[in-house]
Amino acid sequence: MPSPIGELFIAATASAVVHLAFENHDFHSVRAKLEAAYGMPVQRDDAALEYATQQLAEYFAGTRKYFELPVQQPAPDRFMTRVQQNLSSIPYGETRSYGQFATQLENPGAARAVGSACARNPIPLIQPCHRVVRSDGSHGEFSGTAGAKQYLLAFERGERPSAPTS
Repeated sequence: MPSPIGELFIAATASAVVHLAFENHDFHSVRAKLEAAYGMPVQRDDAALEYATQQLAEYFAGTRKYFELPVQQPAPDRFMTRVQQNLSSIPYGETRSYGQFATQLENPGAARAVGSACARNPIPLIQPCHRVVRSDGSHGEFSGTAGAKQYLLAFERGERPSAPTS
């Protein structure tokens, strides 16, 4: 799906969104990993993805602040699951530091673990890990690109950022 931050690859089962990748990822490798994880070929099904692509289009049009999509993400541990499930609690247009978010999850001192869980989030944007930043306010890493994270944060603050170049 085209977006202001580049092409997006969205994967879903019949019941939930399972993956979102940015154009800086090799979509063929993403597809192969998903096929291995789910034990079946990944096939294009625009009808199955219509709800997700519609909500993403609304988000980029500025008319949607929260996603209402069923998601499924097999996380390797409970803390990572808690991080990923609670990312949506950070309001649109706001950020939290890794440490603040760890404290919000009643696990102060787990800032690095929050960062690791954000880095491994299979459904960025929908589970908005871009809203988690470093304690000094700098953006930090993002599975898309640094430019994409900067764009998303500026966009959510109501600015009209230029499309990222990297």
